[in-house]
Amino acid sequence: MSPDEHMSPVSKTTMSVLIVDDEPGMRSFLMKALSKKFALVETASTIAQAEELRSHGHFDLLIVDIRLPDRSGIEWHEALNDPERQSDIIFMTGYADMDVAIKALRAGASDFIMKPFHLEQMITAVDRCIEKRLLKRENFMLRRELSHGQSSTIIGNSEAIRDVKEVIERIAPTNAVVLIEGESGTGKELVARQLHQLSGRSGAFVPVNCGAIAPELLASELFGHTAGAFTGAKGNREGLFSYASGGTIFLDEIGEMPMNMQTALLRVLEQRAIRPVGSEKEIDINVRVIAATNRLLIDEVEAGRFRRDLFYRLNVLNMVIPSLRSRPEDVVELTHFFTLQLSQELGIKDVIWSHEDLQVLQQHDWPGNIRELRNMIERCILLGKPPAEYWKKPVSVVVNDAMGYPLNWPLKEVEKQHVTKVVDSHNGNKSAAARDLGVSRKTLDRKFKDWFSHENEGLEEE
Repeated sequence: MSPDEHMSPVSKTTMSVLIVDDEPGMRSFLMKALSKKFALVETASTIAQAEELRSHGHFDLLIVDIRLPDRSGIEWHEALNDPERQSDIIFMTGYADMDVAIKALRAGASDFIMKPFHLEQMITAVDRCIEKRLLKRENFMLRRELSHGQSSTIIGNSEAIRDVKEVIERIAPTNAVVLIEGESGTGKELVARQLHQLSGRSGAFVPVNCGAIAPELLASELFGHTAGAFTGAKGNREGLFSYASGGTIFLDEIGEMPMNMQTALLRVLEQRAIRPVGSEKEIDINVRVIAATNRLLIDEVEAGRFRRDLFYRLNVLNMVIPSLRSRPEDVVELTHFFTLQLSQELGIKDVIWSHEDLQVLQQHDWPGNIRELRNMIERCILLGKPPAEYWKKPVSVVVNDAMGYPLNWPLKEVEKQHVTKVVDSHNGNKSAAARDLGVSRKTLDRKFKDWFSHENEGLEEE
């Protein structure tokens, strides 16, 4: 049976493997068997050759014969005790006894296989290493996301936001590159996360702020580097493209990317491969790229600050995220969402916003968009002050003449008139109206029953 027939369901990754064995037949056999699992497969017949290869690139997995011409595989692995250069290792030998096996496992081996072996044994051991490595990457990205407190909920029911949600659902399942444009704070990363979640891709979502990383380090962050590639590079390191294997990488503020990195990114998009800094080998990748910018990239192209060919590569599918001031009808829903979220995070009792406060928030221009709104709500919750105080202007309440009432009306009738108008403004959505009014839905239902049950009974009798 050929090696291909033994391949397990684990798909090809951006990972790399180094096979070290002095038998040419074994090197050739394993190289063919593992070529569909790894983006890079290298072989060496001696420890010296293996060291030379490791000096030019990172290997996620080492498959090493214990007895080699120039040195013991176990001794070599023990000498590689560098946290920045850790690789999983599978030992092979045809001369092992129990003491050797114990020594290999104590040296940190992931597995120990006796020669001759069935290919299924090796494939099973390799799959365990791959799954463990992928889990480490997934946990790393999960911790990274939790530390940033990211949410994946798109809030709002305005026509503009409904259009955005519709486009997301339509293009998410594709693998095409997406360019998201919009002002700072409009939620471009949120949209990118939603695209990833609905894409069906199994890998991680990896966000990168291109403007927050020093230009001289950006290549290393994205593509990884080898030991000695630059000053301070003591060991090999994976890049964020590798962490995004099988998933999505989100390149935020792509307009801030230096010109030399734009050239490198263009090559990645065209070749679907990355080359770690200092390495001579390219590694194939399976990563969807989503980019975002708060600039008009076409203007940057005309000004000579952004490569025209890269712009057209990124602008396959384009999305423009509306500013918050262009959809004031979403401000109230966002306010209640952030209030609940922040109250839970801060351990503070739920805050009830007055109708006047909500109107003030709706009237603000929000130059910082949703990010500014969330910060304002957090400030109001912590300090217990209404939003109008922070802008040092009086509360300006919009009054609709149609909501007027005679001064001799009883209080109950005024309340009924006002509540009815608020419900009408939400197209009959009592839950939304109740939030505006600062009461529970149950209370609102009870009031409607008191006000209109008699009228309904009269209609039923007629």
